[in-house]
Amino acid sequence: MMTRKLPIIAVATALGKAGVGVIRISGSNLSQIAKALFQKTLTPRQASLFTLRDGDGAPIDQLITIYFAAPASFTGEDVLELQCHGGPQLLELVMKRCLELGKDQGLVIAEPGEFSLRAYLNNKIDLAQAEAIADLIDAQSEAAARGAARSLQGVFSKDVNSLIEEITQLRILVESTLDFPEEEIEFLENAQARERLSTVMQKLHALRNSAKQGKILRDGIQLVLAGAPNVGKSSLLNRLAGEEVAIVTPIAGTTRDRVKENITIHGVPMHIIDTAGLRETSDLVESKGIERSWEAIRAADLVVFLQDSGSQDGPESAEVSKLRAQMLKVIPPKCPILEVSNKSDLLSDLGANCSAKQSLLISAKTGDGIEALKQKILESVGWGGSQEGAIVARRRHLDCLDRAASHLEKSHEFAANGNISLELFAEELRLAQDQLGQITGKLLPDDLLGKIFSQFCIGK
Repeated sequence: MMTRKLPIIAVATALGKAGVGVIRISGSNLSQIAKALFQKTLTPRQASLFTLRDGDGAPIDQLITIYFAAPASFTGEDVLELQCHGGPQLLELVMKRCLELGKDQGLVIAEPGEFSLRAYLNNKIDLAQAEAIADLIDAQSEAAARGAARSLQGVFSKDVNSLIEEITQLRILVESTLDFPEEEIEFLENAQARERLSTVMQKLHALRNSAKQGKILRDGIQLVLAGAPNVGKSSLLNRLAGEEVAIVTPIAGTTRDRVKENITIHGVPMHIIDTAGLRETSDLVESKGIERSWEAIRAADLVVFLQDSGSQDGPESAEVSKLRAQMLKVIPPKCPILEVSNKSDLLSDLGANCSAKQSLLISAKTGDGIEALKQKILESVGWGGSQEGAIVARRRHLDCLDRAASHLEKSHEFAANGNISLELFAEELRLAQDQLGQITGKLLPDDLLGKIFSQFCIGK
């Protein structure tokens, strides 16, 4: 896919019935294919109505076509867009006829992401913008869609390129002084290299924080509700989801398998998993559910450890302490545990338990404390609270930013060292620059490019 120059074709709209379905063709020269399809030379950027016919002359569909001449197109190549009626079978017929008429020109079905890949290879978009196309399609909330749109417009890339340019200018100053080692320390003072490096590090820190928010918008939060049986996990899931998605009974062990629900909290996507109550049991089915509960905890971004504030044993019982210790051993690094005491509505009957006040107090039954819980969930995962100006970022972007920050920190250490070596100082700057370049695709190996674009849908 990385090197083939053949013209490609694919359905660009989603599967299923629709009023309109779009088929896209892209190639270095589509004039022959266009003439074969419509027996006419098309005017660029002008919509034309045609009837597409099969080999026997029978009409397949009446459609609108628009021709975009290279390089003024999405891919940078010639592009034909056919707007047909949106029946799946009809689109298949149109695709089949196009492939028949474009056979001599080598027309083939596109691979996943190949249109976006060609746009990237032809410098119409950078890699971060290409990824934003897929993120915009997959957006799970309004905030995620707006963030992906900003990334597609180049907001994220502009910030990254600005950092690259500042590091480049600093590298020029450093490397131009390498031939004059006796002036190294004086150079750092006169060029204010340390101050300029500190400014770059501050900007990178701000960009990393923004990207972390963007990853939350893109991927959502894997939130696991965990605790002993009958503490109200399913009731809390229903309260957060706003509907009865899990069965609730007074019988301990009602939930035997994971129940998943996707919701948004103040625009932030949440993938909530209600787990089976954690306890020792001889029931084979329940034990399987408990095993899956521990698997969910091991993959969590946040664990809400639910306790029964109305229990006579209190939330600090030996069993609760044992469960907490077990979770601390298996949760992922940096995964927070949010301790929540449920059934606050029963405290007036059973007497307020002092230890319950040490955790967040809620009632899944009445809704008391739920808004405070939502806010605490967002704070626990590092959500900054503002969606204005947000971008959408991926784990790959965060990894590159983290490695770039590490190299800049090492460079700063060399600059602060009395026995400074400009060679090491410059090398760490170069490595940081390379990491930032991987975000926009300026310095990325072909095998990783192929992997990234293979995750796109066919028509993109």
